[in-house]
Amino acid sequence: MPPTDLTSPAEPVPGKAAPGKAAGALPGGGGAASARTPCGITFEQVVKRFGDNVVLDHLDFAVGAGERVTLIGPSGSGKTTILRLLMTLERPDGGVIRVGDDPLWHMERGGKLVKAGEKHLHEMRKRIGMVFQQFNLFPNMNVLRNLTEGPVHVLGLSRDEAVERARGLLELVGLADKEDAHPTRLSGGQQQRVAIARALAMEPTVLLLDEVTSALDPELVVGVQDLLRDIARSTDVTMLCVTHEMGFARDISDRVLMFDQGRIIEEGPPGTIFEEPREERTRAFLRAVLAS
Repeated sequence: MPPTDLTSPAEPVPGKAAPGKAAGALPGGGGAASARTPCGITFEQVVKRFGDNVVLDHLDFAVGAGERVTLIGPSGSGKTTILRLLMTLERPDGGVIRVGDDPLWHMERGGKLVKAGEKHLHEMRKRIGMVFQQFNLFPNMNVLRNLTEGPVHVLGLSRDEAVERARGLLELVGLADKEDAHPTRLSGGQQQRVAIARALAMEPTVLLLDEVTSALDPELVVGVQDLLRDIARSTDVTMLCVTHEMGFARDISDRVLMFDQGRIIEEGPPGTIFEEPREERTRAFLRAVLAS
């Protein structure tokens, strides 16, 4: 099948998206504002190449509004590329990506989809938050400013509103006493908690998690995972997670997708994927990961 032109609409993904969870506020109180209406994610015949290497091969999949989906698979299978496309850090070579009902890399014009301009991309980015494995905090700013810069300069909140929201989120992640600290004075686990709070401060409808515990010492992993489990259970934000922590994937997910060579080879509820996988490639991957 020839690649879909980036300026042309692809066919809709068949099947009904999973229903969203009931709307609710971000936990923690103390100024944490209510989450916006959740929205889903749809990939329609998406192609991504790096040179001659086809990383995503006419990929179709959907995440329902409020659903928690985890991507598993070997390194190089295309999982992180999916997150980078959603964060607009990489541009697809074909197909259409939608966040909610709106195309991400396209705009509708005259009943057709055309390449999106920067203004459209800027507005779409406001809906998406990402937590990276390397934290990516601003080292020259204290914790409070790390949480307030985006809401003030991107969302247009007043400084007082942003501070109130940030303090509520710091209470949520157990770091209410660290608002004046700089990231270099925090442990890796504390830095990752700040990064999670910073992502939530933007009130995203979609939260992307990229191997968020892989850079942490083993004794710090459990605390961060427990925090994300609590957020998953108590908010309606749509989550798309990439992880090699299979226990975490089992606990946090409504659905698990197994990737290999840019394609989904198997998907289903965590219990099915981890206990009764159909594909030998999935079984081999799980044996290797669980044995390491």
